[in-house]
Amino acid sequence: MDNHSESRRAEDRLAGHGVDDPFAAAVRASRMAMVVADAQKADSPIVFANDAFLRLTGYERDEVIGRNCRFLQGPETDPEAVAALRQAIAGGEDIAIDLLNYRKDGSTFWNALYLSPVRDDAGEVVYFFGAQLDVTDKKAIEFRARDHSDGLQQAVDDRADELSKALEQKTALLHEVDHRVKNNLQLISSLLLLQNRRVADPALKASLKGMLGRVNAIATVHRRLFQSEDVERFDVSAFIRDMVADLMGSTARDDIEVGLDLERVDIPASKAAPFALVVNELLTNCVRHGFPEGRGGRILISVRRQNGDFRIEIADDGVGFDKDAKPSGFGLTIVQLLCQQLKAKYETADAEPGARVVVLLPVNGAH
Repeated sequence: MDNHSESRRAEDRLAGHGVDDPFAAAVRASRMAMVVADAQKADSPIVFANDAFLRLTGYERDEVIGRNCRFLQGPETDPEAVAALRQAIAGGEDIAIDLLNYRKDGSTFWNALYLSPVRDDAGEVVYFFGAQLDVTDKKAIEFRARDHSDGLQQAVDDRADELSKALEQKTALLHEVDHRVKNNLQLISSLLLLQNRRVADPALKASLKGMLGRVNAIATVHRRLFQSEDVERFDVSAFIRDMVADLMGSTARDDIEVGLDLERVDIPASKAAPFALVVNELLTNCVRHGFPEGRGGRILISVRRQNGDFRIEIADDGVGFDKDAKPSGFGLTIVQLLCQQLKAKYETADAEPGARVVVLLPVNGAH
């Protein structure tokens, strides 16, 4: 029996399973490529193919009938898609999938395949009905869009990599600068310390000691920046811990207890040095004037946010302010000038006993 007769018999059998002649005629005349495979025979051969299928694939009818549809597959057909199709056939399930298929002349086309089982009254699969649509143009658009998207993503990734490397270089440079500045500050500290040891005038020694404390405060700032991964921000609370340890260690005042209540607050690195000098002056004055030799006590330092400001408070239970004395001195002048530079407010008050100093720095100067 020839393939044409086999195709006609397949149409008759389909009619016997509920597919009437008008449907079969519509399938034959449809512009959509369609095939029917016999699920009862080994390897499910094609028993019917309409003219649209022949035009799509370039094969003659007698080259199609009796073959499994896999003859349309080729070297570039996705194995995963083929496996999914095979699994649906084995399970008697519907499937819609895009496959790269090959025409008789070897050219490729993207086949949007819809495969559906045809069952008899007992529910057994007797045929597979396949409809194919050439979606090559659609796929080409998808691939171009994907390539364009991949290209954009690659450009973004390349730019991000460039910025990351630039940031790393900038950070390394800033670390190197901070490191060198710190070394220079240590040299200045050594010179001041040497000079302090060579003078006899108590007033001059006190002045040199004060300058040494200020240089050490700036050195602590640069040490903190050098150790930090983010050289753009300065951790105020960590700096205060370092400063308290350095200052109390240098004064050897075992009779003064220091309590810390510090919330993490970062300020821009550009504000670190003036802020450090303010804290240094306030804390040094607190120790020097609040607790003369022979009188111990307690100092409490707190850092927190308050009503849109970053607030630092230094309070002690020492001798307090001399109400009859007019505030003066180089240290106070430094505090006032630096607070103006930082756009900060500086307040003093009696703590009864002792004194309290509060510095309010606007939040736009902190983080």
